[in-house]
Amino acid sequence: MSKQGKSSTQGREALRRRQQAQAAAERRMKTIVRTAWIAGITVIALIIGITVWSVTNARSSNTAGGAPGALVTPTRATDAGALRFGKDDAKVTVAVYADFMCPYCGQFERANGASLDAAAEAGTIVLDIHPMSFLDAQSGGTEYSTRAANAFVTIAEADPAAALRFNQLLFANQPGEGTSGLSDDQLASFATQAGASGEVIASFAKRTFVPWIDQITQQAFDAGVKGTPTVKLNGQVYSGDIYTPGALMTAIERVAAGA
Repeated sequence: MSKQGKSSTQGREALRRRQQAQAAAERRMKTIVRTAWIAGITVIALIIGITVWSVTNARSSNTAGGAPGALVTPTRATDAGALRFGKDDAKVTVAVYADFMCPYCGQFERANGASLDAAAEAGTIVLDIHPMSFLDAQSGGTEYSTRAANAFVTIAEADPAAALRFNQLLFANQPGEGTSGLSDDQLASFATQAGASGEVIASFAKRTFVPWIDQITQQAFDAGVKGTPTVKLNGQVYSGDIYTPGALMTAIERVAAGA
């Protein structure tokens, strides 16, 4: 074979080998791309699955036991953070800021509660009750202020008159500050005495209105309330006697008369 023929044959053989190597490289690249694509889809699917599970689990946690953390505003609530009782066209609005564990609130309620409730029912006043819960620390970890306030608001949603009777019963049987407060069974018993239905009482455990109670407690302090009981007549803090029966009602009559 001539040198020229031998060289031509070797050139064709080298070209063939290069073509085979290139084809093999292309096959490897396709395999890598396909594997990466499949892996990418798998990772994306895994991420989506984890995200869906997380969202679903969070929603499940938030809806259990009355949606803890979800703000539910009572239908009787005012923008100022009170539950309103009575007729809106009354000449005097009496706002009462109270905590069910506060001993001075108990003294105030025993002196004035029945008269205020009667005046609200008669349309003489609008009674705005702010059920605060800042004294939870005084009930040995049982969160009595919050539990009592939640029960009060829950009853008010279904039966305003029963809620006012419940309010009076809790203060008439008020536990001492620093004790564990009334138990859930005792709250249920007083709710029954006040006329609340069994269905309403059973829903206390859902703690539906706890976030709202927390919010309006802070709202009261942000608005300048410094302690309980605080009483306002037509938006003005009343600084007169609130512990002698009849004294507050006399002040209310003066405000109604424009004095």
